[in-house]
Amino acid sequence: MMWIKICGIRDVETASRVAELGVDAIGLNFYHASPRVVSVDVAMRISKTLPAAVARVGVFVNHSISDVEAIASNCQLDMVQLHGDETSSYLIELRHRLPQVRLIRAWRMRQEGLSDLKHYLEECQTSNCSIAGCLVDAHVAGTYGGSGARVPWEQLSVEYDRAEWPPLILAGGLTAMNIGEAISATKPWGVDVASGVESSPGVKDIELVRQFVSNAKGKSV
Repeated sequence: MMWIKICGIRDVETASRVAELGVDAIGLNFYHASPRVVSVDVAMRISKTLPAAVARVGVFVNHSISDVEAIASNCQLDMVQLHGDETSSYLIELRHRLPQVRLIRAWRMRQEGLSDLKHYLEECQTSNCSIAGCLVDAHVAGTYGGSGARVPWEQLSVEYDRAEWPPLILAGGLTAMNIGEAISATKPWGVDVASGVESSPGVKDIELVRQFVSNAKGKSV
């Protein structure tokens, strides 16, 4: 069964409607420069309305560990997704402070491939720092994700070491139109979408979300 996350939810009504479509996780983006940023107060209200079956994922970019720890507690986060320049040491410390919260490491794939990710994950494994998933997004200069640019699927499929690395979560340029092809090409454990199901930056189109979930699952919802 494909794990599906809809990222960049900014209000309670949208969160409730998206949750009804059978998604596995909702992303709450705390990066101040993103058009999908949500305040902690609103995120707390969203978190309280979601059913237990839907994971609450906090998206962070170069926040202090103390900030992540506080927000994770206040918003009852199930998972923390790190989308910035956080080092392996940062992950290890965060793992120590939030042992009950699962970690997702986002990685922006360059044309050179995933050799830098390999080194990063080796450092984490050496310190027994478990990572629940590795989200691979497109590398676009000056952004930390959400650009709508597509990952090179074929290259990713060849280079991602599924036997040794965390479960692969595919992101970057996904839409309801291409998600079936993307899954066939990369065979990920999960998929993550933000801009691909929006009518405008930060505004989710529920019908596009419905189509995305349906096509990702390979059945109607």
